[in-house]
Amino acid sequence: MNSKLAGIILLTLGAASAYALAGEGEGHIERPYLGQEPPGSAPEPFAPGIITTRGWEYGGVFSPDMREFYVLKRDENETTWQHVYRYREGEWHDEVLWERQGTPFIAPDGQNMHLGRAYKVRDADGWSETKRLGEAFEPFRIMRLTASARNTYYFDEVGSAGDGRIRYSRIVDGERQAPELASAAINTGTWLAHPFIAPDESYLLFDGRREGGYGDSDIYVSFRQADGSWGEAINLGETVNTARWEASATVTPDGKYLFFHRTVGEGDNDIFWMDAAIIERLRRRQAGRN
Repeated sequence: MNSKLAGIILLTLGAASAYALAGEGEGHIERPYLGQEPPGSAPEPFAPGIITTRGWEYGGVFSPDMREFYVLKRDENETTWQHVYRYREGEWHDEVLWERQGTPFIAPDGQNMHLGRAYKVRDADGWSETKRLGEAFEPFRIMRLTASARNTYYFDEVGSAGDGRIRYSRIVDGERQAPELASAAINTGTWLAHPFIAPDESYLLFDGRREGGYGDSDIYVSFRQADGSWGEAINLGETVNTARWEASATVTPDGKYLFFHRTVGEGDNDIFWMDAAIIERLRRRQAGRN
């Protein structure tokens, strides 16, 4: 890695946001969301010129305390690096961690970084060496794995020609269970991928191509029903989905904003964000039909 990548870059961000995520003290963030003005109900590029550029950015997620933002960025040599933007002493700082090892997701406990079928654990130096999830997960070429507060995993697989499926793995009596296929409510269509399980497991976001979609992969949500099953998946609609590739949705740990990825041009993949209230609106709409 060259010295430019190895250094920690102090970001010059816009005016301080009026929003704060916590009270006074160590948890107080004067400039949350990398100092960006929060969006409304329409998607906007996240942090233009800092995160969203004319290049390729992917895998944008916050840590549970909202003080770190992890994102993959591709440099001019087509090498992809894992970046983290950390909030320290009232400023956000960009640090390059390592060459891409997988798509990052920080578990709700903040102590585990999932990277597909691998993971890292927080330690005194930041993050441990990469570890493997275990033999039960090795058969699957996992692109993204997310975890709930109960440590239930939902993950995808590369598959072949769009036949990949979404699976889950629970902990029962203290033991990690072998992966199982999610129901047909989730596993209908092609190119099914990039699930995000809500911390309380009340909904699941994922993407894929289904009849009635808008073109390429669209983002869908399924809500947990009273009997524990997954409800009929709902397309997030034309506000989010276009004829382009929309995928890899997450909701910020504070529950306020929906993040997702969209291809906007050749070699240009951007990160968008919007008010997460769209999820609750769709939940109420579906409940009104039942």
